Amino acid sequence: MASYIFKRLLLMIPTLLGIMLVSFVIIQFVPGGPVERMIAQLQGHGTEATARFGGSSSGEMGASMQSATGQSSKYRGAQGLDPEFIAELEALYGFDKPAHERFILMVGNYLHFDLGQSYYRDIDVLELVLEKMPVSISLGLWSTLIIYLISIPLGIKKAVRDGTHFDIWTSAAIFIGYAIPSFMFAILLIVVFAGGRYFDLFPLRGLTSDNWQEMGPIQLALDYMWHMALPIAAMVISGFASLTMLTKNSFLDEIGKQYVLTARAKGLAEKQVLYNHVFRNAMLIVIAGFPAAFVHIFFTGSLLIEVIFSLDGLGLLGYESIINRDYPVVLGTLYFYGLIGLVMTLIRDIVYVMVDPRIDFEARAV
Repeated sequence: MASYIFKRLLLMIPTLLGIMLVSFVIIQFVPGGPVERMIAQLQGHGTEATARFGGSSSGEMGASMQSATGQSSKYRGAQGLDPEFIAELEALYGFDKPAHERFILMVGNYLHFDLGQSYYRDIDVLELVLEKMPVSISLGLWSTLIIYLISIPLGIKKAVRDGTHFDIWTSAAIFIGYAIPSFMFAILLIVVFAGGRYFDLFPLRGLTSDNWQEMGPIQLALDYMWHMALPIAAMVISGFASLTMLTKNSFLDEIGKQYVLTARAKGLAEKQVLYNHVFRNAMLIVIAGFPAAFVHIFFTGSLLIEVIFSLDGLGLLGYESIINRDYPVVLGTLYFYGLIGLVMTLIRDIVYVMVDPRIDFEARAV
């Protein structure tokens, strides 16, 4: 297993390189880049924008505009601006170099986790990502954990009691949870429990209270749970449905196989058959979906929840950086997304072996 893990770690390098290459190429064709946005800002708010370029006065900027050569520019809205000033903008954002040189420089920096600096926040991207990480980790980790703790026992019980009233009624609840997205549940929870209309039991925004610095460890933990209760509940309600049905169908498929009939014929108790024989095989397909489920909840699934509950996490950061064309933040967050996804896939394979020791990845090709 050690050699397999080593091979997978080596394979992460070209995989991450491919992810970054595709992302970098796509960004090159996206209109409205940072240079164009700054040009538009200069055209509309010249005095404010010029403060970002070494303290140039509005008179000097006006002189630069008036000295324009009239030549066409590759940037939309740049007609009438001095080409030297456009070149200064390109150098400011790093676009004065060819694309392949910028990509090679970016990869070299990423090797030692130098993700560059945000165009608009005046902060290193790594610091920015680490600053937003606790919110996304809280949402993703607790939601995934609770979903698995609910879905696996429920799916097993539904499989054992297939066709009974319990199975029918729980299936109705599951279909409702599957059909309604998490942000709709979030709005409902706010209306009912966060002062929207009925009760005012939970806070509407933030991860901690304003006076969190004055709290002790126990009070901090309780305050944290108080703030995270509604966001996590919204994600769990809409997230447990598919995993429950996957668990049920996987167990039903295994229960009908010959080795289960043989175990029962030997006189083994039903719990022994279920947990000593069926569980190990049925859980493999559930474990296979863990990385995708975690990454989905960790990043994609938490975006609207972060917006609704005013939680400043990675999902909101990624969305805002795309809207603002903050390319270092976009590429930096994608780098983290890809790295975490690959690590979760490796963890899945390790858990495979823990659940079923018969699996030998070293005997297979990576």
